[in-house]
Order: sequence, then structure tokens, then C-alpha cells
Amino acid sequence: MTETPLIRLEAVSKSFAGVRALSGVSFSIEAGEAVCLAGENGSGKSTLIKILAGVEKPDRGQVVVDGESFAALDPRNSVARGIQVIFQDFSLFPNLTVAENIAFSAELTSGHRLVNRRRVRALAQDVLKRIAVEIPLDARVETLAVADKQLVAIARALALDARLVIMDEPTTALTEREVQSLLAIIRRLKAAGVAVLFVSHKLAEVFEVCEKIVVIRNGEVVSDKPASEFDLDSLAYHMTGRHFSASVARPFDPEAPALLEVEGLGRDGALDDIGFALRPGEVLGIAGLLGSGRTALAKALFGLLPVDRGEIRLDGAAVALASPLDAIAAGIGYVPEDRLTEGLFLSQSIARNISIGRLDAFSGPLGWLDRAGLTAEADDWLERLSVAAPNSEVPVKSLSGGNQQRVVLARWLAGGPRILVLNGPTVGVDIGSKADIHDIIADLAARRLGVIVISDDLPELIACCHRILVMKGGRIVEEIAGGSIDAGELAARLAS
Repeated sequence: MTETPLIRLEAVSKSFAGVRALSGVSFSIEAGEAVCLAGENGSGKSTLIKILAGVEKPDRGQVVVDGESFAALDPRNSVARGIQVIFQDFSLFPNLTVAENIAFSAELTSGHRLVNRRRVRALAQDVLKRIAVEIPLDARVETLAVADKQLVAIARALALDARLVIMDEPTTALTEREVQSLLAIIRRLKAAGVAVLFVSHKLAEVFEVCEKIVVIRNGEVVSDKPASEFDLDSLAYHMTGRHFSASVARPFDPEAPALLEVEGLGRDGALDDIGFALRPGEVLGIAGLLGSGRTALAKALFGLLPVDRGEIRLDGAAVALASPLDAIAAGIGYVPEDRLTEGLFLSQSIARNISIGRLDAFSGPLGWLDRAGLTAEADDWLERLSVAAPNSEVPVKSLSGGNQQRVVLARWLAGGPRILVLNGPTVGVDIGSKADIHDIIADLAARRLGVIVISDDLPELIACCHRILVMKGGRIVEEIAGGSIDAGELAARLAS
């Protein structure tokens, strides 16, 4: 540890239109140190990252870099002092090659007037070697898997001699194996003297790589101490001010007639001989690595993916699910993994997002919509699901990730489904919203809905589900009773 921290924030405050985002935030980051910035959505984390990146200017306070104080950084200043931010969308050029993406910013700042492809490749190759990663230099980024895109973004930061790499939710879209590879790279960065500011809702990962945890709540630092002085429960309490009880699947009748039966379901290249039953009040988990067929199964149950063979039965009667309209008519709802591109109309109001599947129920004989009725129903769901919004007329894009997920749930629940398929129900949401969504799932099961949960979050599956089906290569290879296995053993079975 050096005597002078690499970065020090001193009493940084920021407000937007009179609303306080940060208030007197102070903490430091040493060279080669990994610091977790923890907090719920809306706590001020994003504003703080933008101040370090020079995108936002603080109203008060100082940013100190290597002992030099700044009232505010600008983006050029921030990069010149070795601060690099890897955002959730990676901000890569999809039509350029791996080498071109890695070297792009370095070439811009080098002063070279002409691009030398040999120099570009050499720089990219050298940086990838530093983090012990092999990715084809000539591959277009648009063809890469999400994990490889993230590695390209990290390599681009190192090509600019990054001294502090800020990672904003870096593991959201990664499988367990890819997460472990990323954590190994973070350890290499630390060993090379590069500091990391790590922002993640997956708290278990924090303890694997971070020496210190800074917790922000309502724009203020409420805790700044070594990671060894926290555990999951105390960290969750500092983030939210709430104590959470462990989520446990509630009892259901395993002898009740099946609500949904799937037999011999198949599609060439995607699904092979899928069979299972789902009973009223049961929460059924689906676990599998990327490409295992879990999302293909979800889409087949919602009529998004035609199947070649097999049968789906509801209450014992065979049904053909050739389209989402067929699935909806049968009482099946589907919350997709990517709510931003597949689940919501971001620029539209909460009320319109909730009511989009209910227009027929509120239209008169001449086709006139009962807008007051639609709004009243939307407001009712906001209250029932505790959506934090001033009213149902604000656009969905103004909400946090957890509240957006509740709006998607409200849309399907308003239609009165009997079966709900949830693909990644808590991806990208904070610890408080995650606990609330788990409670919602338990409540739905208590109302005798059949719920299918697909998730990379293995502790989530173990806690919420009565049974877990393990998928590999488009097949169900194992059935595990919920609560009978720990996350480490389940991860090992998925990877074997």
C-alpha cells in the first residue's frame, strides 16, 4: 500500500434539480486494491462513477488523484490519469475486429495520423497476453459471446494504461464459469498494481476479490471498512437498513393433479425429449449453463419457439402453442431474461406497459378504451407490488431495475395467468428488490399458480424452488429437490 492513495474523494456532493444524489461522500482507493461500491439502485453509485469518469461535475468536494486535487474531472482528464469505466453495455464497436476495438482509443490518443495494422495487432496481442486471455484478433466483436466482449472491454482499458478500472455490474450476463474467469482476471490486475472499483448486486462475488467495501445509502457513505468485517447479512443490512429472512419455498401438494405436463418435447438443435410436470402452487427451477436449452424451453412453453415433436398438456388436455397468443389464451405468462429489449416499452408510461395485454377487457362496444379503468388497475398493481414510482404515468425508463421487473410482473399478473415462466427474474436488481421479488414468487405459488424459474443465480434456485431440473445439451439430465444441495455442489454438477 502506498502512503498516498491512488484516488481519494473528499466530501463530494451532487444534486439534480434539487434532488440530492450524493452528500459528503469520502473514501479512498489504493493502487492494486479492489474496492466494492455497494448500494441499492438509486443510492448514488452511478452518479459517483460518472463523477470519476468526468461525465458529471460535483457541486462540492474534491477528487484527488495521486495527491493532486480537482474540483471536477472532465472525460479527457479522467482518462489521462488512468481512470477507465467499463459500463454494462461495454461500449464496443460491433463492426470492428477485436484488435481494432482494443487499440482504438490508444490510437486516437497516440497522435498517429495513419493507422498501422501491424501496430494495432501487436498492441492488442500484448494486452490480451497480460490478462492471459486468447481471443482471435480478427474476429468481429459482434460475433463474440458476452464474456469475450467484456474481456475486450477490459483489454481496451489496459491499452490506455489504466490505473483504476471501474466495473459496473460486470457479471450480470455471465455464467458461473465465466464469472470465475473474470474474477481471476481481476486478481491479475490487482497483482499488476491496477486498482478495481467493483459494482455488483451479486454480493457473494464481492467477498472473493475485494479487500474493502464502501456502502452508500441515500447518497451517503454509511460504512467503509475491510471486506473481512462484513458477512452477507450485515452487508445487506448496511445497504438497505433492513433485515432479510432467508427465502424458503412454501409447502404445496405434490399429489395434486398436474397443472402443466410436458412429454417428449423436442426441436432439432435445441431441445431433446423434454418431460416434466408442474403442479398448482409449485415453484420449479431450471438450471443450466449457457446453451443448455433452458431459454429454448421457456420460449417453447410460450409459443415463441416451434417444436418438432412432443406434447404439452394443461389440466390433462393437449394444447398447441404455436404463438404467444396461444400461450396467453391458455393462461401462460412469460417474463423474459432481457426486460429492456424484450419485456418493456421503455419510453411509454407504467400504465401503458401494464395494460398492453388488457386492452380488450377495457374497450367498449364501439372500441373506446376506458382509460380511467386502465389507470386505476395500473395504480392498484403499483401498490400491490410496491413499485416505487410517483404515479403510473411516468415512463418506465425512469424506474430502477427492480421496479422495472415488477412492472413486467404486473403486466402478466393483471391478465390472471395460471402458469408464469420467469427467465432471470432478479437479473440486475439490488438486494432489497431481489428479496421482494422472491416474496412475490412465494405469494404467487401460495395462490396456486404454477411458477417456473430459470436463473443463473444458484442460491436463488435453491431457496425459492421446490425442485430443480438440470439441463445440458437440450436435455433434462437430473432432478434435484430444492434445499437438498448447496450452491457449490450445484455449480459443480452444471459444469461436469
